[in-house]
Amino acid sequence: MTTQLTEKHTGTGPAAKPAPAAPAARRAGVRGHRPWTPWLYLLPALAVIGGLLVYPVYQLGLISFLEYTQAQVSGGEPTSFKGFGNYTALFADPQFRHVLLATVVFAAACVVTTLAVGCALAVLLTRVRALPRLVLMLAALGAWATPAVTGSTVWVFLFDPDFGPVNRLLGLGDFSWTYGRYSAFALVLLEVVWCSFPFVMVTVYAGIKAVPSEVLEAAALDGASQWRIWRSVTAPMLRPILVVVTIQSIIWDFKVFTQIYVMTNGGGIAGQNLVLNVYAYQKAFASSEYSLGSAIGVVMLLILLAVTLVYLRLLRRQGEEL
Repeated sequence: MTTQLTEKHTGTGPAAKPAPAAPAARRAGVRGHRPWTPWLYLLPALAVIGGLLVYPVYQLGLISFLEYTQAQVSGGEPTSFKGFGNYTALFADPQFRHVLLATVVFAAACVVTTLAVGCALAVLLTRVRALPRLVLMLAALGAWATPAVTGSTVWVFLFDPDFGPVNRLLGLGDFSWTYGRYSAFALVLLEVVWCSFPFVMVTVYAGIKAVPSEVLEAAALDGASQWRIWRSVTAPMLRPILVVVTIQSIIWDFKVFTQIYVMTNGGGIAGQNLVLNVYAYQKAFASSEYSLGSAIGVVMLLILLAVTLVYLRLLRRQGEEL
């Protein structure tokens, strides 16, 4: 009896249970000594991104610091290092400042209009029956899936002064939408909004459906109008989604190229409809000033990088303060 009690209290007898601390410690040790395991899974994606993005960006930045024109490309003259000379010449150019301002204003108009149309149609989707909602969703997704070149060509035909049906319906005769600066920008804006609003509409509609119905019913019972419910109840609850679609729309609309190039035939008459992307293309390939075109590309990259960093920061805070 004494022996059994001793074995029981000391944990050396058959009734003693092994402590599970050793396996747990081994598992913790394995996890602790392999912090690189997540990066191993990300390695293939990082390799693809590095090959498709990092190296071209490096080449873009390198050329922007060089004297690199057609003479250097053909080997007639040696390549020389200019430092920030290209950037100095670029910001001293009045046309560049004019194009930069036009790009900012045009992108802002596109973003505001896209958000207004997308949010309005998202609210409409919550008010109509299933069949009209399905038709509207399919039509919007069809516009979203249309390639930019195809959509731009169709819009140019619709507003053609000779054969387009829009001028006939509006009674405008042979009015040319692409002749005037503001009418051309307005035409391009309509096409950009047409192919961009479906993303906003679908995203905001999903956010509205996630809003608790009890909150909306309580606001309606208190006598709030539909506009007041949207402004005071729905929009604040959709703030994270609205921030995301706004920043993404800024990134997309700031770097518009295809619509401007196709619909205004390369930037309009005397370059009156130039935006930064088209301006960089003209500098690099039409004028063979590849270094200046690269400098414009770097400026655009830095602007969009700043917007993207804000976007990522807001995404991290989405569940906290937004």
